[in-house]
Amino acid sequence: MAKRKRLIAPDADALRELEDGFAAKPLETKSMTPPIAQVAGESAALAGLAGVTDRAEAARDKADADRFRSADRAGLVAQPVQLDQIDSDFIRRDRLVEDTEAMDELCVSIRQHGLRSPVELARTDDGFGLISGYRRVQAFRILAAADPGFAVIPAFVRTADAGAAAYVSMVEENEVRANLTHYERGRIAVLAAAQGVFPSVEAAVDALFSAASKAKRSKVRSFAAVHEGLGDLLRFPTTLTEKAGLQLAAALRDGAQPDLRAALDAGDAGDAAAEWKLLQAVLSGAPAPRDKARGGRPATVTQVPPLALRGGGNARAQISGDTLRIDLQGRKINADTARRILEQIDRLLS
Repeated sequence: MAKRKRLIAPDADALRELEDGFAAKPLETKSMTPPIAQVAGESAALAGLAGVTDRAEAARDKADADRFRSADRAGLVAQPVQLDQIDSDFIRRDRLVEDTEAMDELCVSIRQHGLRSPVELARTDDGFGLISGYRRVQAFRILAAADPGFAVIPAFVRTADAGAAAYVSMVEENEVRANLTHYERGRIAVLAAAQGVFPSVEAAVDALFSAASKAKRSKVRSFAAVHEGLGDLLRFPTTLTEKAGLQLAAALRDGAQPDLRAALDAGDAGDAAAEWKLLQAVLSGAPAPRDKARGGRPATVTQVPPLALRGGGNARAQISGDTLRIDLQGRKINADTARRILEQIDRLLS
């Protein structure tokens, strides 16, 4: 059995030597900071970093909110709008003839895949005025008759009124979707000028078809002259070829307007071919003498200042040659009321 070693307690001199050694060489530690203080400091540092992160996130949220509000003010945020709040006749439409087959195809596409592009509206006192998307609104109305889910349509809502921008937007949409006929281009320029949106037909053509070549704008002005001189009597204007329209415009400038109007008024054209024969008979004959004082336009269009109706809505009128056109907007008028209006006109003229 091994012999245990006897332990001897150090004397006073040995203890002093140990104390002097510790004093000369302090303990090597990572930190003399108390643990609780170290934890508190680290927590404060993390809290400071979290505050910076929160402020950065709040700044990003504010920037996003500002961008959203800016886009909303510019009408770039789509919103649902009830169909019965939309006035489809807010501005005069450029498209005269709608393709029934194409409308059926549009309805099927919307029913199966939804609306890919929202319509464009302008906010009015009574709701919303349609700027672009006429066919899409019509398709939704057709679909809503069988499915109430289509009674609401996605729309970009602008703050602009029926001004130049609205007409340009409408024309651009239809030019991209399907080229307008020459007559439709000329007609919308005349209507926009008649509403006072542009100072003249020439200015309307230049603004609405600014991307077109100079030659194309010249042709549009020729068809505008055809609409001014014969538009109220033509039954099939959109079938006029470019050559036919230019012939008519030239004849109108040469003073043939009375003969052309008389031919259309007296004839009973049942189709486009029969109507063109009536016009061609005048074009092939000797044109009436040209009145040099009238310049190159077939008729001067005089705008009558619009009248706000006391019962709501407004009335516009324009005079072109011996023709007076009256346009009532914002009022529902039945056949009996229309007849009484005509009788009142007869009394005034008598």
